[in-house]
Amino acid sequence: MQATVKWVDGAMFLGESGSGHSVVMDGPEDHGGRNMGVRPMEMLLLGMGGCATFDVMSILQKTRQKVLDCRVELEAERADGVPSPFTKIKMNFIVTGVALKEAQVKRAVELSATKYCSASIMMEAAGVEVSHGYEIVEAAL
Repeated sequence: MQATVKWVDGAMFLGESGSGHSVVMDGPEDHGGRNMGVRPMEMLLLGMGGCATFDVMSILQKTRQKVLDCRVELEAERADGVPSPFTKIKMNFIVTGVALKEAQVKRAVELSATKYCSASIMMEAAGVEVSHGYEIVEAAL
C-alpha cells in the first residue's frame, strides 16, 4: 500500500492513495488553514470507521441479512497537550434492515472488533480504549 501527501499552502495538504484517489486535508483558520478539508486526525477516525463498516457489511451480506442501511457513529476523545493522541473511541453501528437477526448483527460487530478491522485493532494495540455498540432499526416497508 502506498500513498503521497503533498503540501499545497498554509496548513493545506493533498493526499493521494496508491489507488489514485485524492483527499484534501486542511487545518482551522486559527492555525494557518482555510478549513477547506478534513483534519488529519479526522482522517484517522474516518478510516477506522470505514474499515469497521466494511467488515460489518461484508459479514452481514455473507449471512444473507437484508440490510438496507448501515452507518457507524464515532466519538473520540484526545489527550490534552502535545501530542494529543486518541485516548477513547466509541463506535456505534446503526444497522437498518428487514427482519435482521440480532445475533448476526452482534457477531458481525464483534468479529470486526476482534478479528478483521486492522484500524480498530491497531488503535487498541496503541493503548486507545475502543468500544463497539450497535442498534438495529427495522425498516418500514
